[in-house]
Amino acid sequence: MSPTGPRPQRRRSTTRRVGKQTVELGEAQRMESRARTVGLPLMFQKLAPYYDLFVAGKDYAGECRRLEALVRKYCRSGGRSWLDVACGTGRHLEFLQKAYTVVGVDVSPSMLRIARRRLPGVEFHRADARDLQLRRTFDVATCLFGTIGHLGREWEIRAVFERMADHLKPGGVAIVEPWIDPDNFRPGFIHLMSYDSPDTKLVRLSYSTRRGAHSVIRSHYLVGERGIGIRHLEETDGTGLLIPRDRLLEWIREAGLTARFLKRGLRPGTGLLVGVKPFGKSASGRALG
Repeated sequence: MSPTGPRPQRRRSTTRRVGKQTVELGEAQRMESRARTVGLPLMFQKLAPYYDLFVAGKDYAGECRRLEALVRKYCRSGGRSWLDVACGTGRHLEFLQKAYTVVGVDVSPSMLRIARRRLPGVEFHRADARDLQLRRTFDVATCLFGTIGHLGREWEIRAVFERMADHLKPGGVAIVEPWIDPDNFRPGFIHLMSYDSPDTKLVRLSYSTRRGAHSVIRSHYLVGERGIGIRHLEETDGTGLLIPRDRLLEWIREAGLTARFLKRGLRPGTGLLVGVKPFGKSASGRALG
């Protein structure tokens, strides 16, 4: 499918697979799903043009080398197709496209506009990862940078795992960079991100608290631009579920993949979830060797 062509129309299901069961969605849950699609964090909406500046210190090239090494170790499907779920502005795909046929998916129109300008020859789709239906399979599927931390319900995380599994070839590998482990979450932590150039100054100051099983991140943004002035924006994101790694692994196995957790991740303290789709009808549930 062309990245700029019309998407096929499909009827939205009123049920949701959760593990091995199909659950009927109530109207409130369907409304929540639609609202969450448009209620994206500021960084993915109004501040999307500044996103790459905020994360300018992120080592995308080094992360892609690590990801490719894991694919060489675990992938057994024999091809070179790569699906990046929640691809953002396409920075990982910028490096991965050199060795793989890549496809990017994101729910944010603002982020996708940037990705398409960066990589005009790459296929991108606007889609919700919870009900992704590209009607094709890949050798690799990734979901990085703690994206599942923007999902506030267990069924949403499990749905993403199941959609990723559905889009893998037998022997294909899924790699997920999870949200913060409950044992590593630090209430009261203050985090500063900044960018400084002659024409643009950016600051994001965040304060973390916890409400039950959810992280709550309160952020203040300052955007200063030459000839325009200074803007102040603020938001509170309380969606992040703090889920133990063993539970996440259980959900990946229920999605039909063998699974393991790697302590060494792309960023300190997060690790990586790795799932492989078995050759056959269902996963055995055993850990990877």
